[in-house]
Amino acid sequence: MIKLKYENKEYELENEITYKEFLEDYLKVNPYDIALCKVNGDYYELFKFIKKSGDLDLVKFESDIGYKIYRRTLQFIFIKATLDLFEDSTITIEHSIGSGIFGEVHKEEVLKEEDIIKIKEKMIEIIKKDIPIKKIKMKRKEAIEIFRRYGMDDKVSLLNHVSFETVSLYELEGRYDYFYGQMAASTGIIKAFDLIYYNPGFVLVSSKKGDLNVVSEFKENKKLSQIFMETEKWLKILEVGEVGSLNDKVEKREIKDLIMVCEALHEKKIAQIADMIKDKKETKVVLIAGPSSSGKTTFANRLSVQLRVNGYVPIPISLDDYFVNRDKTPKDENGEYNFESIYSLDINLFNLHLSSLLKGEEVEIPSFNFKKGEREWIGQKIKLPNNGIILIEGIHALNPMLTTSILDKQKFKIYISALTQLNLDNHNRIATTDIRRVRRIVRDYLSRGYGAEDTLKMWPSIRRGEEKNIFVYQEEADVMFNSTLVYELCVLKKYALEELDKIGPESPVYILATRLKSFLGFFKEIDKDYVPTNSILREFIGGSVFYKY
Repeated sequence: MIKLKYENKEYELENEITYKEFLEDYLKVNPYDIALCKVNGDYYELFKFIKKSGDLDLVKFESDIGYKIYRRTLQFIFIKATLDLFEDSTITIEHSIGSGIFGEVHKEEVLKEEDIIKIKEKMIEIIKKDIPIKKIKMKRKEAIEIFRRYGMDDKVSLLNHVSFETVSLYELEGRYDYFYGQMAASTGIIKAFDLIYYNPGFVLVSSKKGDLNVVSEFKENKKLSQIFMETEKWLKILEVGEVGSLNDKVEKREIKDLIMVCEALHEKKIAQIADMIKDKKETKVVLIAGPSSSGKTTFANRLSVQLRVNGYVPIPISLDDYFVNRDKTPKDENGEYNFESIYSLDINLFNLHLSSLLKGEEVEIPSFNFKKGEREWIGQKIKLPNNGIILIEGIHALNPMLTTSILDKQKFKIYISALTQLNLDNHNRIATTDIRRVRRIVRDYLSRGYGAEDTLKMWPSIRRGEEKNIFVYQEEADVMFNSTLVYELCVLKKYALEELDKIGPESPVYILATRLKSFLGFFKEIDKDYVPTNSILREFIGGSVFYKY
């Protein structure tokens, strides 16, 4: 007999039932509000049969995990609706844009706005029918054969490279698909969504995380969209569309050429940015901002080299040296020091020094002693030569409050981030934040002695700071730079897995660690010796020509 304990009450189950049936018949809970059931730390989809006793927790769709399931289910419904209408089309789910997901539908005739209207109507029909979604375990060879019949070469290639012999596919009214992550029990859980024509594809917009009955507001990020389009062109040059084709390159020993072209694309873009700075004649200050683990430091060093080629003398200034003394550092709502607030910097002193430098005066800049939590003056003096240009790098660099003392025409603003370049397959995105998480895990482990568990526990706080201080200013940039390298997860995999394997089931980040391990498992390994010493990747694995750790 199976016994489940929920909210101090124990339930005995004599017959084998699903978690969905248990919610309805025993708890009298609406299963359409619940994404997963958690028993003794393990997560179960609602269509699973209950097999073990234990303490039960309910994971709602409004939670982080639940919201991902909600959006993934919506994507499956979109795929099903589109292929019902346009059987021979190829769907690519590509990247996030604002609050939505951008993708394309490749078919004989170019996608039109009328097609999007038809797809949306079909999706509504599927949702209203409340069709059950099933999870079916089968041999990998059987799954490959299904996708070969569908003409989904991306999934065939992905599954050809994995070592496991069985896979789980999701089935919706006869349509099979593979998804990296859990799925809801039926299509009826979707409460609100929108589908927008966005040339040359579409944007699928989900409900708000906090209120699933309301569609999220879609805000267009034009500059971010442009950088994703540029990245798509890079992938075509590299002849790599998804992980399967990348693994093909590794197996065929074509990885050296791939790495050289990847790095050359980065260098060419950095050189173009240096030329843009030169063309903007009045530029005196270059501001570089980006989220954690985006490679800002290496980018700034490589840009400095290209600026020197253009006849400039780059003068770097670290925002870290302008922290206020610890006793004046602002605190957050929990009473903890908020080092990510712009008010943790001495903005007045920073602007005074900037103004003085631009007037040609010599300035003694401070040096912040992090052990003491105090600013020190150690005679570090700088002066801007006639052909000098100031480089400022940090999370607040694009915040206009930081540089109120200088005119906008004297600023050149750069936003850098590790934006996803390739996906697992056409229907499974690799989230940008996952790339940065893996980078941060490896760097923290190799250079700072922090374990992956510590890094993952810190991540929510890091994300809150980014959303408040960085992402809001990204569209203000003069140019954006995508620092991701298409091959990097093949290099980072070994180091990340060593740390992720240390995280046990009792950890609050165990599920996240398991998910990261799962997606890293799809990549073939590449030795770090192939990575050039000036690569942005060296900022995370060590061996950079610009600095040591």
